[in-house]
Amino acid sequence: EVRLVESGGGLVQAGGSLRLSCTDSGFGFENYAISWFRQAPGKEREGVSCISRTDGNTYYDDSVKGRFTISSDSAKNTVYLQMNRLTVEDTAVYYCAADRSKTCSFYRTMGRRGMDYWGTGTPVTVSS
Repeated sequence: EVRLVESGGGLVQAGGSLRLSCTDSGFGFENYAISWFRQAPGKEREGVSCISRTDGNTYYDDSVKGRFTISSDSAKNTVYLQMNRLTVEDTAVYYCAADRSKTCSFYRTMGRRGMDYWGTGTPVTVSS
């Protein structure tokens, strides 16, 4: 069973950077596409990025394209989300999630409803 743990959130000034990590403390991590979602206060949870386990393709929401980068380190069972040029609109709790499509097809077609496992989240606050 996959058990996801996020880390790396915190307080940062606008224009700054953070790197979030999503680590699997269970097993089977490599068999799932891994995505990042975020949820700002009073808003729905939205998809940010996904990395495919079959071909390494990556997908980004338009709001973060060119600023965020998702990557994977299989040896460490960890997926990262490098976030640059942060804005106050990026303030949210960030969650990683796993889905059995392996290709991010569930992320792209069903969003949060297509995920099989979730971490507990790490908060990111961007100050102006």
